Amino acid sequence: MQTVHGINFAPFSRRGALEGEATRGELRKIQESTGADTVIFCPGAVQDTPFSQHLDFAGAHTTSDAELLAITRTAKDLGLRVFWKPTVNCLDGTWRAHISFFEHDVPCEPQWGPWFADYTAFQTHFARLAQQAGIELLILGCEMTKTEHREAEWRALIASVRSAYDGAVAYNCDKYGEEFVPWWDAVDVMASSGYYPIDSIAQNLDRIEPVVRRMNKPFFFAEAGCMRVEGSAQIPNDWTLQGQRDDQEQDRWYQALFAAMETHPWLRGAALWDWPLDADHASPYAFCRAPALRTIRSHWQKK
Repeated sequence: MQTVHGINFAPFSRRGALEGEATRGELRKIQESTGADTVIFCPGAVQDTPFSQHLDFAGAHTTSDAELLAITRTAKDLGLRVFWKPTVNCLDGTWRAHISFFEHDVPCEPQWGPWFADYTAFQTHFARLAQQAGIELLILGCEMTKTEHREAEWRALIASVRSAYDGAVAYNCDKYGEEFVPWWDAVDVMASSGYYPIDSIAQNLDRIEPVVRRMNKPFFFAEAGCMRVEGSAQIPNDWTLQGQRDDQEQDRWYQALFAAMETHPWLRGAALWDWPLDADHASPYAFCRAPALRTIRSHWQKK
């Protein structure tokens, strides 16, 4: 697997948001201003709460098939590699890692079976579309921590995806979860969310390395980033952190990330979080108008 210099672009965009010349212009900006060679699109599904059995991936919260195919063609025409990462979120704001049900079926209580049926339909839908689009890597979800122990269901899901898509398949576990996915052998590429504290990025890569060596598979950070908020470099995974804006803190974190990556060459790169559609209404993780952009460009353009 080629090293990834990637950007997560406009994740979880609502239907229609990726249409138009302005969106295509943002892709050109990504390429020119960062030196990225890969873009990740994250079509979304939603469920009401972490305990809801059913997903919606055909409504207003999900990019349409037509616009996803169109923006993928645009990215490829620019010479970018394209990965897809279909991802579910909860409408009540609960982080998807908490999606979970009783381990035994109880009448009138939500159950694993219907949820996995919907999640498999969601992933298989985008697998068929990925086959049509010639996607290089399909990432079957992100940070689904409390589902990962359901090994039989995940293996069946991956088999269903492979029946529709013959490209490489990956999964994006959460930070600190690299040792706990029991079905890594079923995917082609391992990935995690690299939101590690600024002073322990290298130590965490040391911890992850034996897992990667044991599985003998490529590994990269499918997400990595830090907010432009004072204190975020120590807890970059906490998107609820409030505080003073601090562009330099974000920049220092990126410098530390790239320094750690250079001393761990087995790590096949990272896809940074994130590049928004609208910089005026971007999340604090966005770096498109921050000093970190220069750090990213300096690191990637010298490769």
